[in-house]
Amino acid sequence: MDRTRIREMITALTRHDYAGMYMNDFLETWHKTDDEVAATFKVADILRAMRESGLSPRIFDSGLGISLFRDNSTRTRFSFASACNMLGLAVQDLDEGKSQIAHGETVRETATMVSFMAETVGIRDDMFIGKGNSYMREVAAALEESHRDGILPRRPTIVDLQCDIDHPTQCMADMLHIINHYGGVDKLKGKKVAMTWAYSPSYGKPLSVPQGVIGLMTRFGMDVTLAHPEGYDVMPEVEAIATENAQAAGCAYKRTNSMREAFEDADIVYPKSWAPFAAMQERSRLYENNDRSGVDALEKDLLAQNARFKDWECTEELMRGTRKGQALYMHCLPADITGVSCGQGEVAASVFDRYRVPLYRQASYKPYIIAAMILLARKADPADTLVRLLEEGRPRVR
Repeated sequence: MDRTRIREMITALTRHDYAGMYMNDFLETWHKTDDEVAATFKVADILRAMRESGLSPRIFDSGLGISLFRDNSTRTRFSFASACNMLGLAVQDLDEGKSQIAHGETVRETATMVSFMAETVGIRDDMFIGKGNSYMREVAAALEESHRDGILPRRPTIVDLQCDIDHPTQCMADMLHIINHYGGVDKLKGKKVAMTWAYSPSYGKPLSVPQGVIGLMTRFGMDVTLAHPEGYDVMPEVEAIATENAQAAGCAYKRTNSMREAFEDADIVYPKSWAPFAAMQERSRLYENNDRSGVDALEKDLLAQNARFKDWECTEELMRGTRKGQALYMHCLPADITGVSCGQGEVAASVFDRYRVPLYRQASYKPYIIAAMILLARKADPADTLVRLLEEGRPRVR
């Protein structure tokens, strides 16, 4: 992409009000304004255009990006590292097992001790209801206190890399993929999105992806349907947000217990397994009480419950019922692929293989989304920062 086009993109960015993002965390998407969400998309596209044009998007010449993953991760872990590196930050993983946290060090103390030269802290804590998002806010409060007390010269900002409530980096990347796939936000009005549960031979998958999808995509004038078997409800407060968003955007949000109904005439399908909200609440309680036998019994019950719905699979037949049989298939990955990664799972192998390239493209947006979140939080005038990078024209590879 030529520099004139990148400059035009930066000019378009200035039309949004994103001042409130400076020195603030990026947690749930529904706490960001429409302008702030739009600015994040624009900065992500600008950073991608600069990097792919061979221009360096480094805005830091030193500093740390600290990553804390309390659950396994591939895409998000490497996306955070890629984003930090792209902007000029070194990445340091905080391994709780190798830190003084294992010896009882408090969140308040740890947050300060690791942050003397940190610009951002990325946290993934998604497995226990009522814990992950609260932990992020506890870290944020500790950082704010240490900055106020003059211990930290600058207060690092937090990026929610997935919590028990939302997965903002994933869902923002998903949304940017949709925007660019269809050629702009103005092309999305009236599109039908099917966020559906799908069978998995495992249990305990977080609720944050379906919740993030319904909490974000209802803001764009698209009709969003949440489909799941009876008993696989998500958090009611997130559904309330989706309903409010849809009313404000003049579109529809609804729920059904039929995967087929959700797929019918859908433009976008997102079949993904998750655990029932009530079960995740119980699981969190059992772990908190160190009730291992209770956890084992719950797992056995949930696997049996899942097995009742093996027909909730994204098949070629269901895909033929979508809009012209050509809906955009999406997944946050890794998908449970029938006959490949498991005996029976979320999606037929033929469907997954047919959409492999767009799926990888979907995933490719995440490093740029995370980098945009960091840049908007750390620079008082992001547009000016981007213009200076463009004018300097430093090559990405020397």
